[in-house]
Amino acid sequence: MVETRDRILDVAIEVLGKNPDAGMADVASAAGVVRRTVYGYFPSRSGLVLALTERAVSEITAVLAESAAVDDAGDAAADEAWADFIERLWPLVHRYRVLVVLRRGEFGKDIHALLAPIEKTLAELVQRGQDAGVFGRHLPADILSQVAWSAVFAIADDDLSRGARGRRDALGVAAPTITSLLMLGVPEPRARALAERRS
Repeated sequence: MVETRDRILDVAIEVLGKNPDAGMADVASAAGVVRRTVYGYFPSRSGLVLALTERAVSEITAVLAESAAVDDAGDAAADEAWADFIERLWPLVHRYRVLVVLRRGEFGKDIHALLAPIEKTLAELVQRGQDAGVFGRHLPADILSQVAWSAVFAIADDDLSRGARGRRDALGVAAPTITSLLMLGVPEPRARALAERRS
């Protein structure tokens, strides 16, 4: 049962990634099951979307736990910690980029609530960077962190929209790392240097 549920979620993220308005019948068809099977695991489309969000939150939380962004000792500079987080996050971004679109719609409030712990951790990291003078103060830390990490998802979405994934012109992790660091107020030479270490 767990395998079937996971397979439906895997298919659903692909289907919704191509068409955020796809319905349960589309997911069932792509998963090779009848619609009733999908409804057996997820009583509604909103239940399916929230299950996908919970999975994304779990995976992104694991990325945060692995990265220097949650370094209790605070040894890493905030800009280094941010770049490390983006490097670890990038492989997941392509998979879960549809959440940015879905968050703007009817599921926004629920998705935002599930993402709140991640956003709190990132806001704390940005605040640490602002206090240390490595991030700008042009926005409050909570808004600035949300803008910067949302840009990473927007870059991934555009990259896939152009059909660049898997091709030579696909954007690597340097693009979202540099862009998000620039948005945070890191000077371009420093942003490029941090990105180059991870390319």
